[in-house]
Amino acid sequence: MVRFKSRYLLCEIVVDDPLCRQIISQGLVHSTLKEALIRAHGDFGFACCSVSFAVKYVNAYTGIVLIRCRKAFYQLFWSSLPFITCLESRGQRFPCFFNTLHVSGTIRTCQKYLIQYNQKQLLRLLQNSTSDVERKLIERSIRSSLEDVDDEEDGQRSSEDELEHQ
Repeated sequence: MVRFKSRYLLCEIVVDDPLCRQIISQGLVHSTLKEALIRAHGDFGFACCSVSFAVKYVNAYTGIVLIRCRKAFYQLFWSSLPFITCLESRGQRFPCFFNTLHVSGTIRTCQKYLIQYNQKQLLRLLQNSTSDVERKLIERSIRSSLEDVDDEEDGQRSSEDELEHQ
């Protein structure tokens, strides 16, 4: 049996209007990516990438999207992302662009990178905060995210220790 190798692209949808994020869904992102792929690379590019192309995760609140495509053709797919200039839903067009944050071979690696990325974003928010209340809320978020990461690492260490003792 042969395993199909995939690449996962972790992207951020950057929009000017925060209300636009409410319309973001897997179907909308999938159709927008498909149109951009056809526009950039034609039928050949679409045929190559459509075999295992899937939108695996969409967070409308943060604008984060996780896309899966074949390893052999991920560069075709990646090169079509700059051609996305708007999201179109129900006759309305919302200007946007896709910012590629990370490319990896597993979803797990993308998740790890996303945790680090979100922590950096929280630190930027902390530096730009104006009031003490805002600052305390952001500090609380940073502490809770660091505790979650520590708990995860402890779980990984204990499972690695169990494997060593066997």
